Amino acid sequence: MLKLVFLIIGLIALIGIVLHIGLEQILNAASQLGPLPLCIILLPMILVYGLEAWGWRLTLGASGAKVGFLRVFAIRMAGETVNVTTPAAYMGGEPLKAYLLKRYGVPMVESMASVITAKTTMTLAQVLFILLGLGLAFWILDAATHYWMAMLVSVGLLAFGVGLFVMFQRYGLGIGCLTLLRSCGIRLAFLENREDQLRELDATIRRFYSDNRRTFYVALGTFFLAWLCETLEVYAILYYLDVGVDIWTSISIAALSVFIKGGTFFIPGSLGAQEAGYTLLLISFGYTEVTGITFALIRRLREILWIFIGLSCLMMLKGTDLSIPPEPTSVV
Repeated sequence: MLKLVFLIIGLIALIGIVLHIGLEQILNAASQLGPLPLCIILLPMILVYGLEAWGWRLTLGASGAKVGFLRVFAIRMAGETVNVTTPAAYMGGEPLKAYLLKRYGVPMVESMASVITAKTTMTLAQVLFILLGLGLAFWILDAATHYWMAMLVSVGLLAFGVGLFVMFQRYGLGIGCLTLLRSCGIRLAFLENREDQLRELDATIRRFYSDNRRTFYVALGTFFLAWLCETLEVYAILYYLDVGVDIWTSISIAALSVFIKGGTFFIPGSLGAQEAGYTLLLISFGYTEVTGITFALIRRLREILWIFIGLSCLMMLKGTDLSIPPEPTSVV
């Protein structure tokens, strides 16, 4: 119910922003984009999503080669579509990814371990990218110090949370959660009956960090490059809106856009909050509010397009006969 309330508030906020700025002005700005510029604007995200799928494939080890890149890409797009279209704080699609991998013969424990390590590594790369964007913003803008300090503290807290989560994984994520629930007097039969599998999951995650450090760093670099490639989309949108742009400003806007989107995860699809945040961000860089909301709406249209692609991937995967011999010892 709370998610629905946030969704309604976000929708009202979005409509209010559009009406405040003026629909005619927004349409006039968007009319500068013909079919070719729109296609060029959409191209960078193919690279972004491809690199993210490749980074996840790295964490799968030998199983990644068995599944194949295109299947990993399709599974990731299906899972991310669930993440952004359901009120599950960007986590609803993660178990789906593991389940779909299992249908291709990857043991469930190994699937879940790769999902967790890939998500963690990707978030670490995200923090590094946001810090880069924040540093560039300090350099480019002459803004109030307290404003940027507040953002720096927020990113610091995010980095601390990710670091804590990594340490928790090294201790034992599955058994750690089970122990915590038991200490609170909560016993879930689903988890209690799978204690051995949870221990196996913890061991698999620990082995990734301890025995595959080179793979971890390569995956981290791949995810960071994926985040950095979002700069190409930002640059293309502002270039074709003919408002003037440089690469350093594009990097900073792209990074801080990631921060805004991540900070509004509790609203389904970040509806309204994302558009307001992007508009305020571009205004702080000296662009008009018309440019800001047009930029936000173009990115929203791109998201909708990729949601349809993700849904197509999900339907394709669900409709494929992937039956394999059962592996009872690897079910979590």
